[in-house]
Amino acid sequence: MIKLNITAIAAAIALAFSAGAMADGMSKEDYKSGKNSIAADYKSAKAGCDSFAANAKDICMAEAKGNENVALAELEAGYTPTHKARYNVRIAKADADYSVAREKCDDKAGNGKDVCIKEAKADQIAAKADAKARLKTADANGVANDKTNAARADAATDKRNADFAVAKEKCDTFAADAKAACVREAKVRFGQT
Repeated sequence: MIKLNITAIAAAIALAFSAGAMADGMSKEDYKSGKNSIAADYKSAKAGCDSFAANAKDICMAEAKGNENVALAELEAGYTPTHKARYNVRIAKADADYSVAREKCDDKAGNGKDVCIKEAKADQIAAKADAKARLKTADANGVANDKTNAARADAATDKRNADFAVAKEKCDTFAADAKAACVREAKVRFGQT
């Protein structure tokens, strides 16, 4: 029991430090600086679109906005690295790709344009479905890992208890004080209280 508690405490401390290290991957100042840099990049890209006209300008604007949204999602994923944050990056990419593809479809007419729009929408739906599947898989893997770790801890306890029972049985060959000392030593060795 004592050995199990020490192991559990050590595991909890290790997880706390590793989670802290992941969260500390980017400081708040770096995060704010990243947001400012993204805003400046968007402003510059948007200004670069002014040299275009008509649909080319619309495509350029869609690319600039899409790049901004993806960069913000990636920044957020770097600041708070979670499965949900990585999912949001994939969704931002799908939406950005769709916006650009949709604008490019405006250069077409008639059925060609309709097909182009449907293809763009199908690509967006597929990308979002893949993102959702990845999120659910990551969540399921986390639950499975928790259950696996619990099963391993239970198995370790069962093994330790069985080994203690064997050691205690071996102590029966001794008399009085020697037997008591043998049992105490077995309790300490196998973490029994």
